[in-house]
Amino acid sequence: MMPVVTPEEMAGVDRSAPEPVGVLVGRAGAAVARAASRMLVERTGGVYGRRVVVVAGKGNNGADGRAAAALLQARGAGVTVLDAASLDAASLDAAKALPAADLVIDAAYGTGLTRPYAAPDPGGAPVLAVDVPSGLSGLTGSATAGAAAGPGPVRADATVTFGALKPGLLLGAEYVGTVEVAEIGLGPLAAGAAHMWLVTDADVAAGVPPRPREAQKWQSAVQVVAGSPGMSGAPWMVSRAAMRAGAGYVRLGIPGMSPIEAGLPPGELVSRPLPEKDWADAALEGIDRVKSIVVGPGLAGAGRGPGGTTGAGTPVAALLRGAPGTPAVVDADGLNALGDLEAVAAVVAGRKAPLVLTPHAGEFTRLTGEPPGVDRVASVRAASERSGAIVLLKGAVTIVASPGGEVLLVTSGSARLATAGTGDVLSGVIGALLARGVPAPEAAAFGAHIHGRAAGWGLHDGLVATDLPDLVARWMSSLLSLAPAR
Repeated sequence: MMPVVTPEEMAGVDRSAPEPVGVLVGRAGAAVARAASRMLVERTGGVYGRRVVVVAGKGNNGADGRAAAALLQARGAGVTVLDAASLDAASLDAAKALPAADLVIDAAYGTGLTRPYAAPDPGGAPVLAVDVPSGLSGLTGSATAGAAAGPGPVRADATVTFGALKPGLLLGAEYVGTVEVAEIGLGPLAAGAAHMWLVTDADVAAGVPPRPREAQKWQSAVQVVAGSPGMSGAPWMVSRAAMRAGAGYVRLGIPGMSPIEAGLPPGELVSRPLPEKDWADAALEGIDRVKSIVVGPGLAGAGRGPGGTTGAGTPVAALLRGAPGTPAVVDADGLNALGDLEAVAAVVAGRKAPLVLTPHAGEFTRLTGEPPGVDRVASVRAASERSGAIVLLKGAVTIVASPGGEVLLVTSGSARLATAGTGDVLSGVIGALLARGVPAPEAAAFGAHIHGRAAGWGLHDGLVATDLPDLVARWMSSLLSLAPAR
């Protein structure tokens, strides 16, 4: 996985670097100059005679920009270096246009900036940012110190960052353009300091175990409890997704309905009706045979206790308590049935196997009592620590936090997934990965990565949730068939 370090962690890496600052600045400047040269060649056909404006601050970020300016000038570019402080002061009331240029290099301020910043107008020229776009929080991906007057942070076409990714570059993707991580001698130190990682295709290929040669269906069986009268689509999507993500067997229970009443077609699913209320005992029959549980999608009121109560007295909580050794995913109405993090913590306290919660922002707000903060990573970490569960917060960047503070980030999602039922598919994929033996934090993050990458293989417009299970199988088959034999 790719390490992601906070600005504070990166500052510690800088302080512990074994080489002088001047050496690191030289390497950083060279990396910026290489990226600038590529952009100029791609957009204008060359470097010689091209006009470059460098906005440079007084710190190391500015020093990197000045080092790049000297190298570009040596290659024949016409380079103008402007002082960031004077431009910043002039632009707080109204954006000041920079001189006409073929490329603007933003080396004004790095991750240490904490006050608002109003970016000067690049006048239509492409922008290359150094480390992070000036005015963008390297921690949260939002404007530093709140909304600035004027245009706010720099909007870059590309960013060269050093040593490792910063969370703000992922969370504030609309500001950063294409991101390149340049190695200047800090990579191993940054990796050692990281408590956050970005999931890649290679991680999924290496982390999802192949089926053993002598595999049989119960070795990766999933119990799904989902749906209710009037909510028959959710159990179908969860179950098909689990099968398509490699579950050998899916046993589906729908409170208050038989599979025929739910309109489910004949097929691979093994279904049996559950009582409309107090269904936990029936769902727990033979639970020792399955390797994971998915509960919640489409349960509506069937997940709650008498009178619509939430918490420890619900059948959702009883199911989780009754299978303490089985990893479980709780989504949608299952989360609403549990009610809050204190109820989740009480359930977790009686379990040995991990519990994965998969809220969207609204469900997260109901669970925690407040919406995710500006620092979304900190919010998810706090929820995981309070509950003892692994918490996956869905979003443009999906954040998965473990109670120990480790965080996995997923950036494969897109607006294609902003349609009803896609979350049900995600919970089924995670359930299958748990059943296949993937550790719970990775199962959650890999599931989100697979979910997003599979959607990318579907229709650009009009993708619906029922398209996704087959796309999941296609994408996983394409990736895992190329993985080295183990």
